[in-house]
Amino acid sequence: MATITAQRSFWEALPKPKAQTGFWSWVTTVDHKRIGIMYFWTSIVFFLIGGVEALLMRLQLAGPNLSLIGPDLFNQLFTMHATTMIFLAIMPLTAAFFNYFIPLLIGARDVAFPKLNAFSYWMFLVGGIFLNSSWVLGGPSDAGWFGYPNYSTMEFNPGFGVDFWIIGLLLSGIGTLVSGFNFIVTILNLRAPGMSLMRMPMFVWATLVTSFLIVFSFPVITVALLLLLFDRIFGTLLFNILAGADLTVYHHLFWVFGHPEVYIIVLPAMGIVSEVLPVFSRKPLFGYSVMVFSTMLIGFVGFGVWSHHLFTVGMGPVVNTVFALATMIIAVPTGIKMFNWIGTLWGGRLKFTSAMLFALGFLALFLIGGLTGVMLSASPSNAQIHHTYFVVGHFHYVMIGGALFSLMAAIHYWGPKMFGRMLDERLGKISFWTLFIGFNLTFFPMNILGVMGMPRRIYTYDEGLGVTTLNAVSTFGALVMGLSILIVLYNVLTSLRRGQPAPADPWDGRTLEWTLPSPVPEYNFDRTPHVTSRDELWIRKHPHLAHGAEGHAAAAAEQSRPDEVIVLPGGSYMPLLVALASLVAAYGLVYWYPAVFWGGIAVAVAGLIGWGLEGDNERIIRLGGNC
Repeated sequence: MATITAQRSFWEALPKPKAQTGFWSWVTTVDHKRIGIMYFWTSIVFFLIGGVEALLMRLQLAGPNLSLIGPDLFNQLFTMHATTMIFLAIMPLTAAFFNYFIPLLIGARDVAFPKLNAFSYWMFLVGGIFLNSSWVLGGPSDAGWFGYPNYSTMEFNPGFGVDFWIIGLLLSGIGTLVSGFNFIVTILNLRAPGMSLMRMPMFVWATLVTSFLIVFSFPVITVALLLLLFDRIFGTLLFNILAGADLTVYHHLFWVFGHPEVYIIVLPAMGIVSEVLPVFSRKPLFGYSVMVFSTMLIGFVGFGVWSHHLFTVGMGPVVNTVFALATMIIAVPTGIKMFNWIGTLWGGRLKFTSAMLFALGFLALFLIGGLTGVMLSASPSNAQIHHTYFVVGHFHYVMIGGALFSLMAAIHYWGPKMFGRMLDERLGKISFWTLFIGFNLTFFPMNILGVMGMPRRIYTYDEGLGVTTLNAVSTFGALVMGLSILIVLYNVLTSLRRGQPAPADPWDGRTLEWTLPSPVPEYNFDRTPHVTSRDELWIRKHPHLAHGAEGHAAAAAEQSRPDEVIVLPGGSYMPLLVALASLVAAYGLVYWYPAVFWGGIAVAVAGLIGWGLEGDNERIIRLGGNC
C-alpha cells in the first residue's frame, strides 16, 4: 500500500496536460493530428486551384473553335491541373487521413518520427508554393504533367516553367518519401499490445503497402527529374536527340514510378471503403485475409505493368504481350476486392449515410474505370484509342471515381472525429448525388468521344468532327461537379461553427479511434489499449461475440490499471526552417544565383544540425480518470 501511495504522489507532482494553442503552436507542432489537419486544409486549397484549372479547360472545349484561352495557356493549365491534382491535392488529402488516423487505429500515441512527420508536411507545402509561384514568375510548365523530352528540354522549351515544375516536384517528393519511411516504421513497431498484423484494420494495411510503394517508386521519378534538370541547367546531353539520346529511357523511368503512383492513390481509397462498408452494413468485412493478400499482390504486381503506357512507342509484339498479360493479371486481386465488398454488403443491415453513399459510388465508378482499363490493357485495341479521349475518361474514372469518392466518404465518416462536430447529413447526401451525376456527365461522354476519334491534348476542334454535343454535356457536368465540391466545403465549414458536437462513437464503429473523444486529445489514449480481436471496439461493446469472454476481460483489465505517465514530444522550429531554406535554395537554383542557392543549402544544413542537437523536448504529463 505504501508503494502505491508513493507512486501516486509522484504522478500527482507531474504537470497536467495543457492544450497547445495559438499560431506558433501550429507552426512548431509535431502532433500527428494537427499535422493531419494542416494536410487536410492545404490539400483542399490546392484541390480548388486544380479544379479551377480544369473548369477553364472544359469551358474552352465546350464548343468548336472557341478562343476563351489560347493554346499556350491551355497547355499550361493541362500541365498544372494534372500535377496539382495528383501531387498537391489527392495524395496530400490521403496523407491527412494517414497522419490523423493511423496512430489511432493501431493504438499508438504518435508516429515513430514526429519531427520527420512535420518536415514532410512543410516540404509538401513549400513544393506546392514553389510550383504555383511559376504563374506569377514567367509562366508555368507547358510540357505536360509527364514532362516528356523533347517537350521539356531547353532546346524546345526555353524559359523557367519546366524548371519550376521539376524542382517543385523534387521538393514535395522529399516530403512524400520521408513520410513513407515514417509510416512503415510506425505501423511495424508501434502497434498496441495484441494487435498482430492480421488484426490490423484494412486502412492500416493499405497505408503500409502504399508506403512501400512510395519508398520504392519515388526514387525512380527523382532520378528521372534530376537527369532532366541536369540537361536544362548544366547542359548535359542525356536526353538530347541530336547527341543520340534515346527518349524512351525517360518514358520508362517516368512510368516505373507513374503506374505504382496510381496504386499509391487507389490503395488508400480501397482501405477507406473497407472501413466504411462494414460499419454501415453492420457486418464484419467479408474475407479479411483475402483482402489483405490481394492488397499486397496489387502492390507487388503494380511494379510490373508500367509499359502498358508505352504500347505505341514500338517495343515489339513480345514485350507488348508480356505487359498486356501482366496488366490483365492485376485485375484479378482488384476483382477479388470487389467481390469481397459485395459480400460485406450482402445480407447486411445497410444504413445509407453520406459516407456509405460515397463508398457505394466508389464501387460503381471504380468498376467502370477497371473495365475500361481492361480494354486498354490489350495492346491491339490500345493502339487504336491510346491518343484519344477514351484514355482521359478511363483515367478519371479510376482517379476521381476511385480516389475522390473514397476521400469524400472519409470526410463524412472521420470528419466528426477530426473536428468534433457532426456534418449535415442532408447536405452530405445532396453533395453525393450532385457529384455522382456531374461526374458521369463529365467523363462518360469522354469514353464515347475517344471511340469516335477525338484526340486528347487538343485545345480546340472543328465543328465537322461531330463531337460538339458530347463536349457540351461534358462541360455542363464539370460545372455540376464544381457545385458539388462547393457544397461539401460549405458543409464542412458550417459544421465547424454550428454542427452538433460529435459523440465518441457516432456510427457504432468497430475500431479503436471510436473509443476516443471527438476531437481526439493531444495524448490520444490515456492508457495503451490491449487488443484481442480484429474488430476490437465491436467486441468490447458485444463481449458475448468474443471467444469466451477474453474481449470483455481484456477491456476490464485495461480500465483497472493505474494511471500511466505519458511522454509527448515537444514542438520544433527546425523542420520548418529546413523546408524554408530548401525553398530559398530552389529559387537560387532556378535563376542561378549561387549566393542564394548556397546560402539556402547552408541554412538547411544548419537546421538539420540544430534538429539533431535539440533532442525531443519531451513533455511528461499525468492523466486522471479512465479512458
